[in-house]
Amino acid sequence: MASSHSSSPVPQGSSRDVFFKKEVDPTKHIRPVQSLPDVCPKEPTGDSNSLCVTPSLVTDQHRWTIYHSKVNLPAALNDPRLAKRESDFFTKTWGLDFVDTEVIPSFYLPQISKEHFTVYQQEISQEKTHERCKNICPPKDTFDRTLLHTHDKSRTDLEQVPIFMKPDFALDDSLTFNSVLPWSHFNTAGGKGNRDAASSKLLQEKLSHYLDIVEVNIAHQISLRSEAFFHAMTSQHELQDYLKKTSQAVKMLRDKIAQIDKVMCEGSLHILRLALTRNNCVKVYNKLKLMATVHQTQPTVQVLLSTSEFVGALDLIATTQEVLQQELQGIHSFRHLGSQLCELEKLIDKMMIAEFSTYSHSDLNRPLDDDCQILEEERLVSLVFGLLKQRKLNFLEIYSEEMIITAKNIIKQCVINKVSQIEEIDTDVIVKLADQMRMLNFPQWFDLLKDIFSKFTIFLQRVKATLNIIHSVVLSVLDKNRRTRELEEISQQKNAAKDNSLDTEVAYLIHEGLFISDAFNESELTPIAIDTTSQRNASPNSEPCSSDSVSEPECTTDSSSSKEQTSSSATPGGVDMMGNEDMKLTDLELEKLANNIQELLYSASDICHDRAVKFLMSRAKDGFLEKLNSTEFITLSRLMETFILDTEHICGRKSMSLLGALQSQANKFVNRFHEERKTKLSLLLDNERWKQADVPAEFQDLVDSISDGKIALPEKKSGVTEERKPAEVLIVEGQQYAVVGTVLLLIRIILEYCQCVDNIPSVTTDMLTRLSDLLKYFNSRSCQLVLGAGALQVVGLKTITTKNLALSSRCLQLIVHYIPVIRAHFEARLQPKQYSMLRHFDHITKDYHDHIAEISAKLVAIMDSLFDKLLSKYEVKAPVPSACFRNICKQMAKMHEAIFDLLPEEQTQMLFLRINASYKLHLKKQLSHLNVINDGGPQNGLVTADVAFYTGNLQALKGLKDLDLNMSEIWEQKR
Repeated sequence: MASSHSSSPVPQGSSRDVFFKKEVDPTKHIRPVQSLPDVCPKEPTGDSNSLCVTPSLVTDQHRWTIYHSKVNLPAALNDPRLAKRESDFFTKTWGLDFVDTEVIPSFYLPQISKEHFTVYQQEISQEKTHERCKNICPPKDTFDRTLLHTHDKSRTDLEQVPIFMKPDFALDDSLTFNSVLPWSHFNTAGGKGNRDAASSKLLQEKLSHYLDIVEVNIAHQISLRSEAFFHAMTSQHELQDYLKKTSQAVKMLRDKIAQIDKVMCEGSLHILRLALTRNNCVKVYNKLKLMATVHQTQPTVQVLLSTSEFVGALDLIATTQEVLQQELQGIHSFRHLGSQLCELEKLIDKMMIAEFSTYSHSDLNRPLDDDCQILEEERLVSLVFGLLKQRKLNFLEIYSEEMIITAKNIIKQCVINKVSQIEEIDTDVIVKLADQMRMLNFPQWFDLLKDIFSKFTIFLQRVKATLNIIHSVVLSVLDKNRRTRELEEISQQKNAAKDNSLDTEVAYLIHEGLFISDAFNESELTPIAIDTTSQRNASPNSEPCSSDSVSEPECTTDSSSSKEQTSSSATPGGVDMMGNEDMKLTDLELEKLANNIQELLYSASDICHDRAVKFLMSRAKDGFLEKLNSTEFITLSRLMETFILDTEHICGRKSMSLLGALQSQANKFVNRFHEERKTKLSLLLDNERWKQADVPAEFQDLVDSISDGKIALPEKKSGVTEERKPAEVLIVEGQQYAVVGTVLLLIRIILEYCQCVDNIPSVTTDMLTRLSDLLKYFNSRSCQLVLGAGALQVVGLKTITTKNLALSSRCLQLIVHYIPVIRAHFEARLQPKQYSMLRHFDHITKDYHDHIAEISAKLVAIMDSLFDKLLSKYEVKAPVPSACFRNICKQMAKMHEAIFDLLPEEQTQMLFLRINASYKLHLKKQLSHLNVINDGGPQNGLVTADVAFYTGNLQALKGLKDLDLNMSEIWEQKR
């Protein structure tokens, strides 16, 4: 079956189809029968001859698809695999009986191979065929006419073919398909009949006729151009012969050239190439080795930074940057390394500043009880070297700021520790630390101050040790700079000598345009490379891994100028000079830095003194320092003076801020000492209810120490002391004194004045005057409160009782008892010319005695008014004893009960004698008013009985048994 156009999706039938054959007239030309292609071409199998491993444009463009199907319509429709056919395809039973069987080769047909056609191919040659075609072909003029006639005829024949010759012919179009195969011929509505069979046969013959027309035209066109085809074939053979001869001539020429090259040039050039290859390999190896070393720069820097080796990291970065600029310039893979190293260097600067700040914080804030003076000395030295290398001279400011913060933290931490130990301070109620600190008493605050001073001393010692290390580093850098300048001068001289000795001959190699001097001068440059390596390894602060980077001049670029530059820069100290030339500190800067370090030590002392002054002022806001007694103030003064001397010894200069504060506080202490105690006494008196107070054991001990001649406040005994109950009275030299709490505190205040005189002899006269004023104030104020009844309004007492009066009298007697002792104490400390000031004590004693007498008179006056009130209503009548005398005895008993435990027995007897005299006077007056006389009458008997009752009750009172009442004085003498 002949194939149609390759783009046709459905194949066309022909006269050579298997299933449809056209009966041909035997008289007509019979074409040779050709075999049909397969109905369904198979897909490529796995055969090695039919498959190509690699993709091929030639093969793939002819790869079979469903659109390449070129079978006839019956073959496409008659699929033997289907068990049932559609009703509209020819017959309903078409293909039901088909069985897939293999075609058995015929035994009668021989196996034909190429060898059977060999004789035939030899007989038919191209020349004979060409000659035969020339004979067959008509002359040119005849051919033109024939061609024109044939062309018109072919065109007329082809016009008989319908839509098959259209350029847009495609069977997938439904209209085209219906035109080719009209379905009306296959309509089975009327059943199977002769008409349908005739229509199908007619359609098949029509299509076969179209195919014959096309084949005839194709054969005619080929025959018209056969001469051109044979001429092209002949020209192709001649061209192949000419190319074959040319190829043989070229091959012979190449063989001769190869022999000449092998004999004359190959050996010599091979030697040169090997030498150049070796040299290039060495260069490449060294360059790769250098690149590998440079590639490890960043990890190595990270490792160095992890161990705080900042100087080593900076030196490595400087060396790497030098290598990048000189020996690895233009390397594409390292194009960003330079900027990365610059950023890394900036990062190291920040890291060093942060590390130094961290070190300063760790060094100054570590526990002060640590014996180690310097924290990680090697780390400090490395940091200082790195900071000096990078010209980061502001690290002293960082250290100074850290010192200020640490000094604040020392005081704060000491206060927190001390406050946390005091249970009486409620930190939840009192939030501010300064307020909590002000809650401390003097011993607690003094211990706190002593702790602060000791911590400051240790702090200054550590600062001094750290600054000494920094100072030594600065001096070592200063010395190193001087030695480096000397080494640079020597290095420059050596470089000049080497530059003169290295005169390299430049020879060009035509092959690849490279220098052969690199191959021949390797032996001359090797000693120089060894010397450079030793210098690089011997350079200070350089890394071993960077020694290979400039170990050999082969690592340089392929130019003589770059080699000379590298060899001249790889000098002893060259790395330091390149890395530190812009950042090298001058001698003046280093000396100034050393002076700043010493000034920083002075500043540390001033910082400690300033913080101590602020601490003192914070505590002195409530007048705490002015309230200190002389012993406490002297102790404080000595502590501060000791601290001032210690800081002067450590830092070499005395700070004046704390000393000035001490002097100022001393002046305020003396001026406010009296006012504070006078105010305290005033408050005590204003709040005194004039009731007998229990006497704590410490006050009894205080009085006992005065009796022993020690006029001073007793020192607090350390350790645990057994608690003693307070006594009801104060025993002074065997006498009992019932006192109020104010007097006890007054005695203590008086002793504070005396002790202040002992500790500060210069203020003796001032203290004497102020103590006199204090005693006078107590006398006058107590008189106002008790005798003047001021306590009724001030304290809110309902009345001033006899007991209040007796307590006041006894308190005054106690003060009078100690006035001679106080006078003797001041007299021993006064100059002879100042003895006149002792008269103040004489006046005070007289005032106190007058006050005591007034109190006694007040007690008598109270009973006198009572007698006057009661006896004025007295009537001489039964019963006996009368109600009046009963009341009088009752009031006398109350009076006795109120004063007997307060006043001594002698004073009680004297007081009751005076009261009895008042009683007798009022009774005598009343009896005279009643005209009752001592006549032995009934009235006389009643009065005598009442008087006997009064006398018995009075003498029955404790301490009044032997009291001589002399009641006979109540009767008027007869005229």
